Amino acid sequence: MRLLWKFLLTISFSCLFCGHVSAGKVKCQDPYYGYCYGIPLKCPPGCPKLCEVDCKTCKPYCDCDRPGAVCQDPRFVGGDGVMFYFHGKKDKEFCLLSDPDLHINGHFIGKMSSKGRDFTWVQSIGILFGPNQLYIGASKVSDWHDSTDYMHIQLNGHDVTVPLGSGETWLSSETGVSITRVGPANAIVLEVAGLFKVRARVVPITQEESNIHGYDITTDDCFAHLELGFKFSSLSSSVNGVLGQTYAPGYRTRVKMGAPMPIMGGNDKFSSSHLFSTDCAVSRFGSKPDGLELVDDLPIVICGGNSGVHGMVCKR
Repeated sequence: MRLLWKFLLTISFSCLFCGHVSAGKVKCQDPYYGYCYGIPLKCPPGCPKLCEVDCKTCKPYCDCDRPGAVCQDPRFVGGDGVMFYFHGKKDKEFCLLSDPDLHINGHFIGKMSSKGRDFTWVQSIGILFGPNQLYIGASKVSDWHDSTDYMHIQLNGHDVTVPLGSGETWLSSETGVSITRVGPANAIVLEVAGLFKVRARVVPITQEESNIHGYDITTDDCFAHLELGFKFSSLSSSVNGVLGQTYAPGYRTRVKMGAPMPIMGGNDKFSSSHLFSTDCAVSRFGSKPDGLELVDDLPIVICGGNSGVHGMVCKR
C-alpha cells in the first residue's frame, strides 16, 4: 500500500512542470522528461484550443477535467474526482472553500434563462489567507482579443501587474505569493507555498458556445470569466464549501451519479455577503484547526478518457 501511494504521488507531482498552454498544441517544458521534452502535442477534442501536458505520461489533457477544477457554467470536479454543477445565482457570492487557514469565495455573473435558473459563470474569486486578501477577476469585455490581457489581480487592495509573456513572474516576499504567466496573456499560475496553488485563465463565451447552449450572448458583453484549477496543501478535516467539502475525509457525493448534469444544491448555506466575507453558514476560516491534515491534495491519476469526467475511472 505504501508503494502504491508513493507511485500515485509521483504521478501527481510530475504535473508541477506541465507544459505551458498554446493555441491547439502544448509542449512539455521539463527537460527531466527527455522523451517528451519540447514535443508538440495536439490538444484533446474536449479542449481543442487550450490544454496542458503531463510530462510523465507525455499526454495532453484538459485542465477542466482534473480534481479541483471550476470551469464553464460552473462545472466543478471535486477532490473525490466526481464532476458536478453548482449554478448559484448571478451577481451573488458563494463560498467555494473554507478552512481555518484559507477561505475562497467566488462572484458569479450570468443571464436569465428560460429553463428556470440563471446561466452563471465565476467572474472573480476572493482568497483570504492569514491577514491577506487576494483578488483574481476577469474584466468586462465586449470585443475579445486573444493578445489583450483581461485578468485583474489585486493583493491587499493594491493592483498587481505581471509583465506580459509566458514565463514572466511576480513575487511578494511579505505574503509568499508568487505569480507566473503560463501564456502570452490571460493565464497564470498563482501559488502560496504550503497552502494552495491555482491555475487561472480568463476566457470568453464564444458565439459558437452561445448558439449551442442557448446563452443568447450579445455583442455588448462576451461574459469573460475564469477557468480555475486548484491544488491544496494541508487542509483540515473540517474543510467545507462548494468545492472544499469534497476534500473532507469520508465525504460522499450527494449528486445523482449518471445524470447528464448532476447538480449540487445548497445556495443558502454557501451564500456569502461579499467577495471577502467569511459569513457563509459553512465558514471555517479563523476557527481552531482540528489537527487532522490531508496529504497535499489528492493524487492525480490519468487514465481512461481525457474529457467528460464523472468520477474516477481507474481500477487499481
